[in-house]
Amino acid sequence: MGNYRIIEVKQSIFEDNNQDADRLRQQMKESKTFLINLMSSPGSGKTTTLTKLIAALKDDLRIGIMEADIDSDVDADTISRTGVKVIQLHTGGMCHLDADMTRQGVKQLEADNLDLVILENVGNLVCPAEFDTGAAMNMMILSVPEGHDKPLKYPLVFQVCDAMIINKIDVLPYFDFDMEKVREFARRRNPNLQIFPISAKTGEGVDALAAYLKDRITQWKK
Repeated sequence: MGNYRIIEVKQSIFEDNNQDADRLRQQMKESKTFLINLMSSPGSGKTTTLTKLIAALKDDLRIGIMEADIDSDVDADTISRTGVKVIQLHTGGMCHLDADMTRQGVKQLEADNLDLVILENVGNLVCPAEFDTGAAMNMMILSVPEGHDKPLKYPLVFQVCDAMIINKIDVLPYFDFDMEKVREFARRRNPNLQIFPISAKTGEGVDALAAYLKDRITQWKK
């Protein structure tokens, strides 16, 4: 056999990232800034959901948004019209953010004087779930048109999230989407998962989600 070393690269990358994530989490705790990592597929309604959440929360919380994308600034432009602080993060072709990328975004956002920062991660149910961003909370969106079987197909994102938003409930009559089955499948992956059916278009359910987030932030700051 040749004289060479075998390096477990993936494990090393994850270990380094987890250490970076823990440091960022501690930094955010010290500054009393609650960081949420928001994940979903493309087209699930992340940005529309954020605009509704911002409207429900901005009177009580100082909010900043980090929009992550492979390219473009469409989402950041939309969020900027809400009046909250926002920056666009380009990932250079990568399908996720890791803790160091998130740290750079937090620094550029000047998040020390904010109560809540939400990272809108790259649209993808696979890669973003693998990397700890240093967030205090992971949240995901599953939209009705995607189907109720997604917890069976993409288990990891459901396992790592604290809360799941089921968006676009206004179109439930037009899709073969079983609300009871999606709850069952999701909680099979994560029994403690909090589930919030909403319509970002009509605003239905957003107040309950906003109340939950305010409570989480209050408890976290104690």
